[in-house]
Amino acid sequence: MRVPMDYASVMARRGEIMRSSVGIDYDKFTTGRIAFDYERMMSETGYALDEVKRIQRESNVGDTPLIELKNLTRLVRHISEPGRGARIFVKDEANNPARSFKDRRASLSVHNALMKGYKGVVAATSGNYGAAVASQAARKNLSCIIVQEVFDSLGFEQPEIAEKGRACEAYGAEVLQLSVGPELFYIFLLVLEETGFFNASLYTPFSVAGIETLGTEIVEQSRTLTGRNPDAIVSTHAGGGITTGTARGAIKAGSPDTLIIGASVDLHGLHMASDRDFNRKSFTTGHTGFGFPFAVWPDRSDVPRNAARVLRYLDRYVTVTQGSVFYITEALAQLEGLERGPAGNTSLTAAFSLAQTMDEDAVLVVNETEYTGAGKHPYAQIAFAKKMGVEVFRGDPTEEKPGKNIIIPLRPEQIEAEDVDLDRLRESYVKNAGKSLGDEALMTAADIEFLCEDTRLSRKRAEELLSENGVSF
Repeated sequence: MRVPMDYASVMARRGEIMRSSVGIDYDKFTTGRIAFDYERMMSETGYALDEVKRIQRESNVGDTPLIELKNLTRLVRHISEPGRGARIFVKDEANNPARSFKDRRASLSVHNALMKGYKGVVAATSGNYGAAVASQAARKNLSCIIVQEVFDSLGFEQPEIAEKGRACEAYGAEVLQLSVGPELFYIFLLVLEETGFFNASLYTPFSVAGIETLGTEIVEQSRTLTGRNPDAIVSTHAGGGITTGTARGAIKAGSPDTLIIGASVDLHGLHMASDRDFNRKSFTTGHTGFGFPFAVWPDRSDVPRNAARVLRYLDRYVTVTQGSVFYITEALAQLEGLERGPAGNTSLTAAFSLAQTMDEDAVLVVNETEYTGAGKHPYAQIAFAKKMGVEVFRGDPTEEKPGKNIIIPLRPEQIEAEDVDLDRLRESYVKNAGKSLGDEALMTAADIEFLCEDTRLSRKRAEELLSENGVSF
């Protein structure tokens, strides 16, 4: 009998498709209606840290340099109060094979696919991860298919996404380019089902475990270069993988007191699934359109249980403007001789602001850089923004309105990271958890304990929020 291929039928089979494509029985970790044993899932389906390091060494991944940005630090101190201005370091992940930190997560996912006998890998991504998966698949002689969301309904392609698609093709991957909307996940599921390939998801334990080496290297290199653990690590936040993995790695390296600070580009008011809004943003990742939704409900991902659970680890979360990131991108090139891409420069922009509030002897680490290129370069992004009717000018970045204008600061002291209320995000998470229960709004003791672990809320506060939202326990 022919299997129905219409949208509703394929979506109804999504659980079965996902189980066969990642090789993980997520049900075995379930402990309640929403609760699951997170650490057990990570330990039983991931890899031990030493094994991850071995796999990555064989793939030429990792051991990237930690670089002190001395000129940017001098600039920070010049505009800060006396005694302020932390030393800024950046982990130069552009030294990986596909030139971003995502080689770390791809190396483990592709290795796992090979060990389990899959003939190929599939990833749904418009970003650097696609290039990383394609690069690692090429090394392992596995087939690779990348599914991208590229066009709006008028056929305009975002230059950064197009750039990344070309990179995927250069590594030998087949790239399926789609328009914005629900067809992306539908086509992704069809490809997984028809090929029987491995789902190299961003959100499996393999993916997050691959990033833990980034955290351990930062701590170890900081000790070598400065004689101390980093006081804070700033991490660009989208889906939460890099922040989760970096934090877990820092803890494993013996630095649990290092502050973990997330940073996103402020794109409030733009809906990521909107055809109109799709090309009215100049950042395809590392922005609030991903950062907020994934923080308040991580299991919206393409696997049943997301291994990237950022509220467990965030000590602080800030946003920066698009124009400010463009400013710092150029400052990094002209002051430090490092031309790097937009995502890592989001966290660097936040670090530039935060360093001004820290003591001079403090160590502040930005946990990634990425490559830049024709479509990823600020000039291409700015030209495309103008084409889409977005105004671009110099001025006060606090007046920037996403989708309407991009305001590039006149002076470095205008760059300011704005705090996000983490408590509000935690409260939204609890509300979403209650909604996920459907009509039978009842939680077990295990569910409440899990909520407290996942959000870092007290039990009292979690129970208050559940009661306010009509959930019994």
